[in-house]
Amino acid sequence: MSISSEDEQSLTEKIAHLESQLAAARVGLTQACPSPPSILPQPSYKHHLLLLSDSALPLGSFAFSSGLESYLAHHPPPSPRHPPIPAIQPFLSLALQTLATSSLPYLLAAYREPGRLLELDEEYDATVLCNVARRASVSQGRALVMVWERSLRQSCVVDEERKDHGDTEERAVCREVLMGMSIQLKKAPPSSTATSTSSSMDEAQVVGHFAPLWAVVTRALEIPIHDSANLFLVNHAKAVLSAAVRASVLGPYQAQAVLGSGWLREEVRRLANDNWNVQVEDAGQGVPVMDLWVGRHELLYSRIFNS
Repeated sequence: MSISSEDEQSLTEKIAHLESQLAAARVGLTQACPSPPSILPQPSYKHHLLLLSDSALPLGSFAFSSGLESYLAHHPPPSPRHPPIPAIQPFLSLALQTLATSSLPYLLAAYREPGRLLELDEEYDATVLCNVARRASVSQGRALVMVWERSLRQSCVVDEERKDHGDTEERAVCREVLMGMSIQLKKAPPSSTATSTSSSMDEAQVVGHFAPLWAVVTRALEIPIHDSANLFLVNHAKAVLSAAVRASVLGPYQAQAVLGSGWLREEVRRLANDNWNVQVEDAGQGVPVMDLWVGRHELLYSRIFNS
């Protein structure tokens, strides 16, 4: 079918007109519905931070009440007519203060110098006077080593393109120290204690306390030191409040209200700031009565927690 030159020119003009209309329509659609902004890649440590903040992290923290069960036995909660949150806040504040004054300095020291992990682990063991608290710390520390070895170590691989990164060597030290700690813990009996009288660190029997191990693991995962310390305190608060729920002192919504409160945020911030520059030589039990509550836990007639 042949068409005249006039018809061909008319069709060409019509096509050009339709194409210009289509282009204008596309511009209008783009202006009316702009494309979503591209999602920037997040630092890998944020992913690890979320993993370590998960209540399902298999550390066995649910088995310990950090002295809450003994505290409740010696200080029965008020009548049901009174709100339970004010009753639990004093103990939670003391529990966090205990952790901040006794464990946080060792956590910060191990983070800043991961090569001293074995030394700090032994020194921390010598400072823990309450056997019940010591048992809880060792249990969670060894569980963290298992989590690191079986789950987190695979995700902690140094990128070849970042060899010049100033912190790469420190992360390599963290991995080596954790590997050595894991090997020595496997050789040690479950009830081992760091009571070796040898002056050589190589001959000293490792224990595996939670605080210094937490520091080195978070350093290996590139989690900043401030986030590592804050998460350590917040996780302890979560464990205490979880124990309070299972002990029927708080309801689950009330426990979440405490976790989300400005009071807890300010308490964690204050304790971290107050103990930020405390040396391990000056660390100690800031609330001596906590050792009494935790230590008397084994004397309770009936109990549902291990500490």
